[in-house]
Amino acid sequence: MDTALHHLIDQINTAAAQRTPLRIRGGGSKDFYGETLHGELLDTTSYHGIVSYEPSELVVTVRAGTLLSELEAALAEKDQCLAFEPPRFGDLKGTCGGMVAAGLSGPARASAGAVRDYVLGLQFVNGRGEHLTFGGQVMKNVAGYDVSRLMVGAMGTLGLLTEISLKVLPVAPAEATLVFELDQASALAQLHRWGAQPLPLNASCWVRDDTAANTPELLFVRLRGAVAAVESACTRMLADVPGSRMDNAQAGPDWDACRDLKLPFFTVPATEPLALWRLSLPQTAPVLELPWPQLVEWHGGQRWLRAPESAQEQLRQAASAVGGSASVFIVASKTTTGAKNRFSPLPPAIEHIHRRLKAEFDPAGIFNPGRMYADI
Repeated sequence: MDTALHHLIDQINTAAAQRTPLRIRGGGSKDFYGETLHGELLDTTSYHGIVSYEPSELVVTVRAGTLLSELEAALAEKDQCLAFEPPRFGDLKGTCGGMVAAGLSGPARASAGAVRDYVLGLQFVNGRGEHLTFGGQVMKNVAGYDVSRLMVGAMGTLGLLTEISLKVLPVAPAEATLVFELDQASALAQLHRWGAQPLPLNASCWVRDDTAANTPELLFVRLRGAVAAVESACTRMLADVPGSRMDNAQAGPDWDACRDLKLPFFTVPATEPLALWRLSLPQTAPVLELPWPQLVEWHGGQRWLRAPESAQEQLRQAASAVGGSASVFIVASKTTTGAKNRFSPLPPAIEHIHRRLKAEFDPAGIFNPGRMYADI
């Protein structure tokens, strides 16, 4: 057994015996996400590296402590990518384990799928110190209870991820970004119409920069696919709605900024301490009449708001009314209060499942206690 892995398992066994909480951490790029950070540090960065990569099979296996930037660089050399565009925060120290544990996806989520759709298999250490393997390196290996994907978005509360096998895809031959001046309701309606047509829609972003005067409301749509398909779609969409085509040299960095929450919308002056709220809604949800700035992604499925933490009840009621949920993604500051629960409360039946899973995988309750919910 690898020395680094052996050390991690020893630390878990000791913690379980003493019921000492452990805080699983890779690069720390997502320390802001979730509830409390509590426990003795369990650092995964020593267990890193690309275990295997088969470009012809579109499969890569990495250790959890591997930098996401390292994996993406290796894929880029073969003109391949992670199609779900995982966000890269901070100074690019995020790890592949953190990517899976957080379960966050970027602008292409609505068309390409989420993180969990690309996890073929993984290995992890449970609260009993057992090193377990689930899934494999091809889709047909996924049978029975899909534990591999269960770990996606669990935020390390069920166990320590050690190795992950991912499906990768070729980089699209062509890409184009179109921009239209539309209000939010018109933008959503148009996206739904285009979505019903055979167009290579890949990502969308509607935004109005409320920090600048006389700024128009803009819808950006990214197309990806075969050259002929992208060019045909551009002609067709610009004939439907007056707009323009951006230069890829300008559009590329803008989409990266959207992916990493670095657009002007996400920057709030210190004099205006507002939390960043993330609303997950059905794509067909109407415009939410709320008094705060919004940025809309995923063809309407993900909506970001800058609002005070005290607006928790209003935002959650608005999201729930259309079949969605609202969570505090980034608090206004470490000293503010108002959002006691970062995530929407779970329905009783789902909470019961969460508790049973936690008790099965982590009977001593040592992994990231309180990271998702205060007492789970």
